[in-house]
Amino acid sequence: MSIVLLHIENGVGYITLNRPEKYNSFNREMALTLQQHLDTCAQSDEVRCVYLSGAGKGFCAGQDLSEATNPAEIDFEKFVREHYNATIMRIRNMEKPVIAAVNGVAAGAGANIALACDIVVANSSATFIQAFSKIGLIPDSGGTWLLPRLVGMQRAMALMMTAEKVSAADAVSMGMIYKSFADDIFETESKKMAMELAQMPTKGLGLTKRLLNATFNNTIEEQLELEMKVQVEAGNTADFKEGVHAFLEKRKPVFKGK
Repeated sequence: MSIVLLHIENGVGYITLNRPEKYNSFNREMALTLQQHLDTCAQSDEVRCVYLSGAGKGFCAGQDLSEATNPAEIDFEKFVREHYNATIMRIRNMEKPVIAAVNGVAAGAGANIALACDIVVANSSATFIQAFSKIGLIPDSGGTWLLPRLVGMQRAMALMMTAEKVSAADAVSMGMIYKSFADDIFETESKKMAMELAQMPTKGLGLTKRLLNATFNNTIEEQLELEMKVQVEAGNTADFKEGVHAFLEKRKPVFKGK
């Protein structure tokens, strides 16, 4: 069975990290296979939302340290550039909604890959941990960019330096993630969210993501200009026309993501 699974159904690309015996920790094969599946989802008209989860009792425990048994021989630049940076940029650049469904531990790169997704939900027993400081490394996979924007500089600094575990409930309360669900309903509720997003005007959702990606680098004037340009693009979509017609005809719209 593949080390990362991809199943497409009802407009959702379900990607599952599939090394449950290793808490879905990353080795090179897993990183590259995940990137292939993300590319497939980005390019497929059939996929309108991506749902990323982990098999077994954890989401992702970060890097598989058995690939890093001799620190003197590790090519950190290759690991970070080819495994993690390439994955994060695929998630951020995909103009489709990407949900991280965190079932259990999300540690190190696993936590930051989850946080790079557009919407992060977790089961109530999930935990998030910036584990890098425990082995003398710095947070990678976009963590130093993502976490302060989500929770503020002071809290991000503390979480990264102390490697404190954050519960799902605390992650919600501090704005790190969107929502948590009880373990027994987590899969049902999180997949329901993905299916609902897949039926929305996903072209417009992708354009919203483009704007939010740009916002931290722009002045308000620059962002207003970009909003105007992207709104013109949104206004030329088939989904916009369908939404207006459905409103005027008092019926439920049928969006195609185009």
